[in-house]
Amino acid sequence: MARVLWINGGSEGHIQPTLGVIRELISRGEEVVYFVSDSFRTLAESTGAKVITFDGEAFVKAFLAGGRSPWGRVSGLLRTADIVIPSVLEQIQGERFDYMIHDSMFGCGRLLAQILKLPAISSCTSFAVGPADFELMQEQLLKAYPAEVNEQAEQELRQLISEAEAKYEVQAGSAYEIFCNPAPMTLVYTSKAFQPGGESFDDTYKFVGPSLAPRPQQESLLLDAGTENLIYISLGTVFNQALDFYKLCLTAFADTKYTVILSVGRQTEIAALGSLPANFIVRPYVPQLEVLQRAGLFITHGGMNSVHEGLYYGVPLIVIPQSADQPALARRVAELGAGLQFNQQDLTAEDLRAAAERVLEDDSMRAAAAELGASFRKAGGQRQAAEEILKYRRGLQLN
Repeated sequence: MARVLWINGGSEGHIQPTLGVIRELISRGEEVVYFVSDSFRTLAESTGAKVITFDGEAFVKAFLAGGRSPWGRVSGLLRTADIVIPSVLEQIQGERFDYMIHDSMFGCGRLLAQILKLPAISSCTSFAVGPADFELMQEQLLKAYPAEVNEQAEQELRQLISEAEAKYEVQAGSAYEIFCNPAPMTLVYTSKAFQPGGESFDDTYKFVGPSLAPRPQQESLLLDAGTENLIYISLGTVFNQALDFYKLCLTAFADTKYTVILSVGRQTEIAALGSLPANFIVRPYVPQLEVLQRAGLFITHGGMNSVHEGLYYGVPLIVIPQSADQPALARRVAELGAGLQFNQQDLTAEDLRAAAERVLEDDSMRAAAAELGASFRKAGGQRQAAEEILKYRRGLQLN
């Protein structure tokens, strides 16, 4: 048995894929100490890991202090070091670990690995990004901001790097290293088939496929609709305050032959939607994995977890991205023929209904979704992730 320190952030999209892996590691005799935002303590404890936490509100405040510019996003992550690092060091004082796993974005993983002198694995819950891809992405994003704004933000980042390196006696490295937290091995929770440029990544990237775990405390839905007539709509757990979009969905599909399940989150009052059509089921949350096994179409915001879960069950998608990496996911789904992408600002009820009918009638989209789902299952999920982790750990012992 070995002891592993797993560092994560405060985003469900980064936490959910790790839960099954942690359970698998524990079932194989590893002892896991899991560090997450205090708001996810109960969810993290459900894995059986020992859980330690940090102040999630302070973390978000530090991250947002960097601003929205491309350099500001990098400096925002570096600013969280003062939230994460002291909290970790205080709570694990006197404990011994054999290795660590850290999120590829949150948690200052590279810095903590240096401080603790631990071999590290990076846990990537989005698409993997190499140095060249990161530089290209930065160049493209910088074009949206005035030169003086970019210059000032880059200067602030340099100053933060200097301060962090002096304070923690570490090498912060490049903007890529700060933002993407590379490690000698990276677990990527998708398949090479879905990863853009998947074949270009070397063997240090382990594409283990999605690790799916049912959400806790969700009631089952009794569904009579056949697959070809069931549409599921959800904008996820974060960017779901979209009353106008939900009303557009009601207009698009009211009194049609489709049974529509609409998940609106807890921040939207269902009563604010007005009178609900008889063919709609509207809930704050639904058992998503159960619904997707029956759905003919998934209309989603395009979060990595949601996209994986839909495609895992061979469900074609209409992706309406809201933020973060969702536009890239929407493009990838469309590129591979497993669905369509739309800009919410330009979308009408007529457009949405026509798109849904097109997807539901297109056998090629369903076939493409099914093929990607097969690639996810073949990749192995949490069992393969645990295999790769234990293989890495055994290699450390041999060296």
